[in-house]
Amino acid sequence: MEHASDLADDDLAKIVWEKTERPVARGEAGRLRELGSVLTDRHATAVERARSYERSLAHIMRALALSPGRDNVAQLLELLNEQRTSTTSPGLPLPAIASFLAEGQRVADLAELVFDGRALDRPAELRACLFHELVLRGVDIDDFLPLRFWPLRRAGYHPLSWLPVDRRAFEADADFPSRSTHGGAGGMDTGIPGEGRMDPPVPRTTVRSALRDTATSERYEQVTAAVTAGGWGAGGAWVFDLDAPAAPEDIPELLPTLPLGCLDGLGPTDRFEIALRPLDAVWRLLFATASMGGMYSDGAHGAYGRFAAWQSLAGLTGAPRGADADEVAQRALHSTWFHFEADAEWFHNEIYDYGLACLSPDRRGLAILAATDTD
Repeated sequence: MEHASDLADDDLAKIVWEKTERPVARGEAGRLRELGSVLTDRHATAVERARSYERSLAHIMRALALSPGRDNVAQLLELLNEQRTSTTSPGLPLPAIASFLAEGQRVADLAELVFDGRALDRPAELRACLFHELVLRGVDIDDFLPLRFWPLRRAGYHPLSWLPVDRRAFEADADFPSRSTHGGAGGMDTGIPGEGRMDPPVPRTTVRSALRDTATSERYEQVTAAVTAGGWGAGGAWVFDLDAPAAPEDIPELLPTLPLGCLDGLGPTDRFEIALRPLDAVWRLLFATASMGGMYSDGAHGAYGRFAAWQSLAGLTGAPRGADADEVAQRALHSTWFHFEADAEWFHNEIYDYGLACLSPDRRGLAILAATDTD
């Protein structure tokens, strides 16, 4: 009998079907095990081959997106259209392609080839992501007619439709990676700055606050949205309702006394550093967390990174359910923001770690986000 490893795929499948059509007869178990071993080996080979195709296709898409030229954009879009008839969409995800296009191509070419109303076959997800990639990079949509009219045509149910169509002032200094066909450079600085420091005197009090965390699961998910989108190692969120309005100068001494998991075990003389921070610095940190990811993640890229950063702002400021971007922005602008670090066990202090605290506009609510990129 021909050895199973010598059979063609079609013949192998036919034999497997025949031998499993009825209960396994005595003496056939060994033969089926042999067929299973061959299939296992061929499956592993096929999976690796598919991964190789995937990597090569991703390089092609990346090269077309990042190499300046109208024809490069047109050919990439044609490739994406061809994939729409396929049961799978190998290569790069559309949010990544949008990010590469925004970095590598002329806005005029992108406006005409991707957003022109006559180009109805362009993927809607690509347009949604590319629009916000361009807005974040300072493109004035009024300068390009297709961009100006795209928000009127977009699907209102798409999550990115919640975002403002203009770049707010506190978003102006967003950080983006610099990439090439086969590599790139990017990163973030989570270190606490020297300006605005409000470190409490040591030794700090060992008296614990009676306040209790009131974060709901929904609020928790909102506050940690940027950390989750960026694929960081861990994130934590805590919310406290203060007994009376607090002054900003009260927060540095209050924080170490709260029941915060990220500060468990912090002794009265252990390092605890805190600084008052402007909203633009806080947003830039949240955006980098979500869009560029940590050491082991590519992040959510610009469009969804922007969305996640705004969601974290909404959660930290206590914006009500259903609040629009304008209300979130107003709450963020009238909140007081702090950046802190500590030598507590939760903060591994190895790769990326930081804590943010937000004192609400009425100064009666305090929300905290902690993030670490170490598992």
